[in-house]
Amino acid sequence: MPDQSYIIAIDQGTTSSRAIVFDHDGNIVSTGQKEHEQIFPRAGWVEHDPEEIWTNVREVVGTALSKANLTRHDIAAVGITNQRETAVVWDKTTGKPVYNAIVWQDTRTQPTVNELAKDGGLDRYKDRVGLPLATYFSGTKIKWILDNVEGARERAEAGDLLFGNTDSWIVWNLTGGTDGGVHITDVTNASRTLFMNLDSLTWNEDILKDFGVPLSMMPEIKSSSEVYGTVHTSQLLRETPVAGILGDQQAATFGQAAFGQGAAKNTYGTGCFLIFNTGEEIVHSENGLITTVAYQIGDSKPVYALEGSIAVTGSLVQWLRDNLGMIQSAPEIERLANEVTDNGGVYIVPAFSGLFAPHWRSDARGAIVGLTRFVNKNHIARAALEATAFQTREVLDAVNADSGVPLTELRVDGGMVANEALMQFQADILGVDVVRPKIVETTALGAAYAAGLAVGYWNDTDELETKWAEDKRWTPQMEDSERQRQMRLWSKAVTRTFDWVDDDVL
Repeated sequence: MPDQSYIIAIDQGTTSSRAIVFDHDGNIVSTGQKEHEQIFPRAGWVEHDPEEIWTNVREVVGTALSKANLTRHDIAAVGITNQRETAVVWDKTTGKPVYNAIVWQDTRTQPTVNELAKDGGLDRYKDRVGLPLATYFSGTKIKWILDNVEGARERAEAGDLLFGNTDSWIVWNLTGGTDGGVHITDVTNASRTLFMNLDSLTWNEDILKDFGVPLSMMPEIKSSSEVYGTVHTSQLLRETPVAGILGDQQAATFGQAAFGQGAAKNTYGTGCFLIFNTGEEIVHSENGLITTVAYQIGDSKPVYALEGSIAVTGSLVQWLRDNLGMIQSAPEIERLANEVTDNGGVYIVPAFSGLFAPHWRSDARGAIVGLTRFVNKNHIARAALEATAFQTREVLDAVNADSGVPLTELRVDGGMVANEALMQFQADILGVDVVRPKIVETTALGAAYAAGLAVGYWNDTDELETKWAEDKRWTPQMEDSERQRQMRLWSKAVTRTFDWVDDDVL
């Protein structure tokens, strides 16, 4: 182990950027966090300011270091985890973005999806890249920027523009930006673009041509755990190795030590993401899941996964708070939900940006069904929490069908796992135990682990597995007949959201 005592992880998320310092036991030493603006130019459009994000990243790194009274000399390596599929396009000469980052939730590229799907359907590229054509992934967003920002296509074709998810944007700036910044991404982020061959881990030039995206824009694909470069001398962490990158959901899987084939975790954040490790085998889903890269350590073979991506879970609680003013703070939702014993017949399907896995219905929009005069805000609060659990059950059913090996327990992490009412209902509706680890900041921890492995701070994944510890377990208490009744009603509610968007409805 190096002389330095700590690893720092930069967690560039959908709503905020954080820096967390971890010690050798995987414990949190200090944290810095700062939210960035959510920009909604029109219905279905979601953007972030990449320069604001980069400014915030530098600030939270400083906060985390100062809180623990540390300097760069105490840090062995930097790991990075990030919101996936959020696309940034910038000028490599000026370092300026040509447009705001287009966020993974954004649905403006549906016409692009429809156009590309005319030849081969939504699964046109799925056998090569593991993904259906959807607004969710980075590829359509890059195309939109090139097609709609004046002069962007010409600059891209001249080799002046670079693309990356926010991991690439952070690493490029961290390692020098216009002064020799490293333009890379890791296999997990690359697997979310629609452009990476799953088998060879290379960019597919035929698909890039179909989208009209020059190969020169694309970052070099690296493993999730290796030294990519060092922090530029102008930064607080100067000369510290940047040594790990994992997209946020894969980072959480890594942080949960779900390294074995058949291991699974579910992260409850803005959205909800269940990842099922399929080992070194590429498994193509027959049930609405996507195939993705779980991680790759150095020169080792990549490890693959099936993923069920749910667009809206925690952000439904935010919506109740910010748009409806029904609660003042997110934790208040649990108190309201606990005032009633059931949902009063109410089901909320939060298809704000269509439905992701396992339905992939971009024409769906949100619905609250089953309303009667009996219903009050407590029932609606409970239904909002239950929506997360129901959507997870749909994804887990798909995982079980694809893998043929029913999951016996589910490891969980993310902000919403502090909600005891939700976790109990999740166990009830799944019919399997739900297990929360002692360290729930698994996303940042996974990035720290990847960076630490690359510089010898930790020896191997076996050592990391010994650090995982159970904090709490929820066991199902619901009768099977009631579980089936609830899922039947949920499924009925989901179908009510289909076909809402047509030509004259945005």
